[in-house]
Amino acid sequence: MKRPEQPEPGERSDAAEPLDRGALLTVARRHGVAPDDVRLAAFQGAAGWIYLLGDHLVLKVARPGAGLVADLRKEALVVPFAVRQGVRTPEMVACGEIEGPARLPYLLLRRASGSVVGANGGDPGDPGEVACQELGRELALLHGARVPPAVRDGLPVDRPVDPRPGIDRLAGLGYLSSSLADWLGAWLARLAEEAPASPEMVLIHGDIAANNLLLDDEGSLTALLDWGDAAWADPAMEFAKVPPRLLPAVLTGYLGGPEAVAEAGRSWVARALWHHLSWAVPRAMGQPDPVAKHWSAQPANRLLELLRCYAEELPSPWAGWMRSQRLP
Repeated sequence: MKRPEQPEPGERSDAAEPLDRGALLTVARRHGVAPDDVRLAAFQGAAGWIYLLGDHLVLKVARPGAGLVADLRKEALVVPFAVRQGVRTPEMVACGEIEGPARLPYLLLRRASGSVVGANGGDPGDPGEVACQELGRELALLHGARVPPAVRDGLPVDRPVDPRPGIDRLAGLGYLSSSLADWLGAWLARLAEEAPASPEMVLIHGDIAANNLLLDDEGSLTALLDWGDAAWADPAMEFAKVPPRLLPAVLTGYLGGPEAVAEAGRSWVARALWHHLSWAVPRAMGQPDPVAKHWSAQPANRLLELLRCYAEELPSPWAGWMRSQRLP
C-alpha cells in the first residue's frame, strides 16, 4: 500500500501510444487477437498501461520504475490465488515480459463485465449499499483465506503507522494548536484501547477505491481490480481506502450481517478510524494534486471526510458507535 505521506495515484491519459506496437502485436498474435483489435484503453492507471485486446482480453503493462515493475509481478502472484478463493476478480490468462530493452512485465487478463462509477468523465462516484456489502463479503473471503508460502513470501509487510508523532510535528510547525494536538492524541489513545495489541496479519487487496470496482447496471459488484498494492497487513488497514461514511455498509457485508455487527462492529469502527487518522494526519502537510479525482486525493480530504461522516446521519447501530468514539 502507498504510505500515508505519499500522494495516492490518480488516473492518467496518455495521448500517444507509449509502447512499441510490434511488441504488443506479438503478445496479441500469441492469443489469437488481430492487430486491428489491439487498442489503448481510454482509462489509464498510474502504475501501468492498459490495452484492450479484442472484446475479451485486457493487457496491463508495468510503467518503468522498480516499484511499479515489482507491483505488477506481485499481481501475477496474487491474482491467480484470489481467483482460486472465489474472489470476484478477472482471471489471469498469461504473464510475461514485453520484448524490448526495458523488458517490462505484463499481465493478460479476462475482461470483466461492468463499469466504474463515474466512468463517463466525472469524478469517481460512490458505490451503492448493495455493492458496498458485496465488497465487504469479498474482502472477508480474501482475508480468511489460508495463504501458501509461495504467495506469502511475495508480499510486502505493511505495518500500522502511529500517527501521534505526526501530530506533534504538525503542532510544532503551526498547523495545529497545542490544545487541538492534545485532543487528537487523546482520541487516538482511546481508539488504540479497542484494537488488538497484535492483530492477525492477512492478505489484503490494499486499494479498494471506487475506481477499482466494476459494477453492473443494477449497481451490483462484478469485479475487484488492480492488485498492485496487495500486502501482508492488519485487515483493518484495508478499510482506510473506504470513505468513512461507507464503512457501515462495507463492514456489514464483511462481518456477515446484523448479528455479527452487533457483536464485533464497535471494535472494527475503532480500528478503521485509527487507520484513517494514521493516513490523514501526515497527508495534511502534503501537496495538492489538481488532476486526481479519487475521494482521498487532496491533503484535507480525509479529515473532512471524517467530519462529513460525523455530521451526516448514519444508520443504527453505527451512528451510536461513531458518536461513542468521540471524546466528551
